[in-house]
Amino acid sequence: MYPDKFEDVMYAFHRLPGVGMKTAERYAYEVMNWEPEVLDQFLKALNGIKKVKRCKICGNLSDQDICSICSDDHRNHAQICVVANSKDISAIENMQSYDGTYHVLNGVINTAKGILPDQLNIDSLMNRIDGTVNEVILALDPNIEGETTSLYLSKLLEDKVEVSQLASGIPVGSHLEYADRRTLARAFEGRRKSKSE
Repeated sequence: MYPDKFEDVMYAFHRLPGVGMKTAERYAYEVMNWEPEVLDQFLKALNGIKKVKRCKICGNLSDQDICSICSDDHRNHAQICVVANSKDISAIENMQSYDGTYHVLNGVINTAKGILPDQLNIDSLMNRIDGTVNEVILALDPNIEGETTSLYLSKLLEDKVEVSQLASGIPVGSHLEYADRRTLARAFEGRRKSKSE
């Protein structure tokens, strides 16, 4: 029904999460009607994403080998906040009250989906616990997978560094990226020492 190249664009949009074929069709029509310079900017931005990589220290997104947070001398490098993904860093940074560093696991333990600890960015976290770090804050979603991952990390870290978790205030089953700034700030302020039992 459509030319092959148009369908290729539709299928490309359809690969995005939550985008059905009808929405992908609308997106393809929208892009087709853009002015050439707008389309060129869009294509340049998409092509540029190939240069985005993971920070060699924390695993955050970066266009350099070391991300801007890890290379910032004004951050508190004795504090590491462990998050599931880079989107969580953005949520925490928006509250503008945490000045430590981060560590991105790139997921959480989820045995139902076959995601085990060895598939997460845990080894590099352990390598960072070198005597200069005095606190690891576990800021994982308050759901079964997040709690399982927090418990696992608490056991690994318990004899090496102080481990704390965000306080209540983040509803169980929710995601950090959707928490408002004040709720997230209260959860950080009221964080508690993590128990590995």
